[in-house]
Amino acid sequence: MAESGQQDQQYERYEGGSPEAERLVFERLARELMNVQVSNRRAGGGGITRAFHAKAPVAVENARLRFHDDLPAALRVGFAQPGAEYTATVRLSNASGIRQGDGSPDLRGAAVRVRVSEGESHDLLATSYPVSHARNAREFVAFAKAMAGARTPLRKAFGLFVKLPLAVGLGTANRMRKNVRSATRHAVNSLATETYWSRGAILWGDAGPVRYLLRPAPGGPPGSAPDRTDPQFLAREFARRLATTDVVFDLCVQRYLDERHTPVEDAAVEWRDSVTPALAIARLTIPRQDLNSAEARSAARRIEELAFNPWYTTDEFRPLGNINRARKTAYRASSAHRLGQRFVTREPLQNRLLDRPVGTAFALLNRYIPWHRLPVRLSLLNLVFLRKVLRRLNLVDTEVREAPPKAQPVPEPVPERLRTERSYDGTYNDLSDPGMGAVGAAFGRNLKPEYRPDLFDVPNPVTVSRELLYRESFVPATSLNVLAAAWIQFQVHDWVNHRRYKLGDRSVEVPLPPGSGPWYNTPGGPAENVMRIAENEGLEQPGNRPPILFGNYASHWWDGSEVYGGDEQTARFLREPDGGAELRLEDGHLPPGGANGVPLTGFNESWWMGLSAMHTLFAREHNAVCHALRAEYPSMSEERIYHTARLVVSALIAKIHTVEWTPAILATEAIDIGLKTNWQGPPRSWLNQLGLWLFEAHSLTGIPKTLPDHHTAPYSLTEDFTTVYRMHPLIPDDFELREHSFGQRLQTVGFLDIHGGAAETQIRKTGLANSLYSFGIAHPGAITLHNFPRSLQHFEREGEIIDLSVVDLVRTRRRGVPRYNDFRAGLHKPRLRSFEEVSENPETVARLKDVYRSVDEIDTVVGLFAENPPTGFGFSDTAFRVFILMASRRLQSDRFLTVDYRPEIYTPLGIDWVEKGGMNSVILRHCPELAALLPREASAFAPWRTVRPTGNGGLSDKT
Repeated sequence: MAESGQQDQQYERYEGGSPEAERLVFERLARELMNVQVSNRRAGGGGITRAFHAKAPVAVENARLRFHDDLPAALRVGFAQPGAEYTATVRLSNASGIRQGDGSPDLRGAAVRVRVSEGESHDLLATSYPVSHARNAREFVAFAKAMAGARTPLRKAFGLFVKLPLAVGLGTANRMRKNVRSATRHAVNSLATETYWSRGAILWGDAGPVRYLLRPAPGGPPGSAPDRTDPQFLAREFARRLATTDVVFDLCVQRYLDERHTPVEDAAVEWRDSVTPALAIARLTIPRQDLNSAEARSAARRIEELAFNPWYTTDEFRPLGNINRARKTAYRASSAHRLGQRFVTREPLQNRLLDRPVGTAFALLNRYIPWHRLPVRLSLLNLVFLRKVLRRLNLVDTEVREAPPKAQPVPEPVPERLRTERSYDGTYNDLSDPGMGAVGAAFGRNLKPEYRPDLFDVPNPVTVSRELLYRESFVPATSLNVLAAAWIQFQVHDWVNHRRYKLGDRSVEVPLPPGSGPWYNTPGGPAENVMRIAENEGLEQPGNRPPILFGNYASHWWDGSEVYGGDEQTARFLREPDGGAELRLEDGHLPPGGANGVPLTGFNESWWMGLSAMHTLFAREHNAVCHALRAEYPSMSEERIYHTARLVVSALIAKIHTVEWTPAILATEAIDIGLKTNWQGPPRSWLNQLGLWLFEAHSLTGIPKTLPDHHTAPYSLTEDFTTVYRMHPLIPDDFELREHSFGQRLQTVGFLDIHGGAAETQIRKTGLANSLYSFGIAHPGAITLHNFPRSLQHFEREGEIIDLSVVDLVRTRRRGVPRYNDFRAGLHKPRLRSFEEVSENPETVARLKDVYRSVDEIDTVVGLFAENPPTGFGFSDTAFRVFILMASRRLQSDRFLTVDYRPEIYTPLGIDWVEKGGMNSVILRHCPELAALLPREASAFAPWRTVRPTGNGGLSDKT
């Protein structure tokens, strides 16, 4: 069909000048239609209905469509062949989006799904007036918004004579009202005697555009005078008629003549029969039957669950014109909304009114006083408005989207089990967009990428590393313990995974600066004057777009994939044999893996002892949840126990990160309140409640009690998010392992002694409790310049020797993440004009000047480390801006942490486990002997109580 695909372009004009520009318009209009559905629900009662044609007096599955034997040769295309006959589903409806009595003035509609084969069907949609009231999708949605929720004559008049002219202008509103009056003044006595026009055109193969219509076949009985006081009279009349005879329509087509008489883009122009006569080409027969039988009622209920869309067809019959192109997006969104697969959160009126003036006031205030220097409540409100700005301007969808729309088969139904359990690969979290956030989905962006190959090696990343990152002496983060460092790596392994080529297949070469000595890229390999870094595997993009789109080979969701794996094969392999719900453990530890000694778990790259402790702890936690579920619900299957336990453990991990780890590393009162509000709602004071009601009513409850909301882009993690989580300075180079009872030193080890396969030998030797204690009393490194672990600047990973500090710089540059000054400006911070504005440390400023030619050249990671953070913060305010956007987004987008975070899915025990649980409870469940050592008034990520050894074997301690 390449030829006809080219042919139809002459009939169409894309709004905005391109298919992609038009797609963005249609996405916005689709969201507006979902708001119309909410208004109609409020007016009509009940649940969300179809945006239009909410009430169907007639719905049958056993109709037949047969093409005439003398079908003209020019119209013999695809399934349209002489004598061909197919089963069809028919839904006849009232056009309003509010269910109302059949006597109300209204248009009527017909939706027909012709089933050709298992993989092919064709949806035909038509309405009982030959033209649309709207020329295009913008007008169509403007009319829908004006009439949304208008049930009474007064509300309808207000919509038609006030809201509509304000939206489209007086002249357009007059034309639209005239069309609507003409269409609805006609009294309908029977749906069987109405004619239904397609309004918009479709392609009919090489025959070009056509409009189609369904008109009553000659010879049918006329409609009897109905009782118009009966709100169901159309359904009753059709049922009486069908009880005695077939109902038959002729399918007719009108062929395109020219743009003046038969325009494709303008749906408000009638294709007159005098210009292009309607030719009957097939007959649709609804056979005689009892519509009141149990079988017919059951069929009608099934049809109400269907989503009709004119794009459910084949390329030969693809819809044409602006309104039809908008229908694919709009119908898909509104049907998903109706079926509980997509959601809309309407902003309350008071929030909309106050948003701009208060947001502007805070933007002015922030020029002089940063948010973190304001009083606590004012700083929290400031952050609310900053997050609104970031949601509006800093969510960039990078996936290649369909533009223009394409024909497709009817989508497969959602697998029933995936309504109540996480998939293995992240699919079907968003039921309306199964691939969103799944394994392989592209990383999004918070900032427009800057692809600068000319600056890939400027300045030399090895020089940057040696001069600015190399750990000259260990700088501790004294408010944290090493468990905080292990935790964030544990989390990042769940969130992000860029796939790499093998070093020998494709690599980046970084030249060594003069005088730096040779580098060995592989163990036992030759000395070289370049560092070789395995290249990331990029995703292909259309056109001449730069190669900076990458797939995430972990799922983007907070689903515990580092514990469970990212595919079904791995997940099942990690479980007990014979389908048991528990994860495999050997003597309480992860089972050994391959020859490298790294154990079996969901994700085990960059393995070390701290990471092993986290994986072991949460594998045990999974098994504990399984035991509890089995005891509480004896009839629950092992498969259900496994998936419920995964839901519980994943949600518990998300809660720990939200209300414990993050407030520990961003140790300020405002952040502690803000993050706890994200999970459990705000503190219960009238001032907090009033403030949020006025400015951000959706925050009056914790995110788990809200609906999913992706805001301005489909959900994904971002390359910028990956960049700000480069927190390798947290890792010390040396560790002291101690036993927890008497505080005796067991061993002093370097990071490489507990890295890779050596980690498992060491943790089994030391024991989980002693390992946790050893990490709990030790400080991680501060996230700052000159503090990158020496161990990570020269270590072996998968057959290559790498300097991770250089890798971080190279990856960030090549992925198009803007340099630091552009990065902070893109996050609405003032640009820097001099090196002195980067840091208050004179030595840091001097080194920056030595390495970089200008402040605009500073690497993102370097700038983030150099920046002076707010008091109490473990990382920079610039990095924090990505965090406040993405931290709530990871919760807000995930249906298992919002609308499906409920006892029916998790079980009452599961919800209770998450709500009462935390890092302390996890540690104490599996190492109860550590109870006296955990911090009393802080999270498990704060320094623990240290047991000091004494000469007589007794105990003394300090806090």
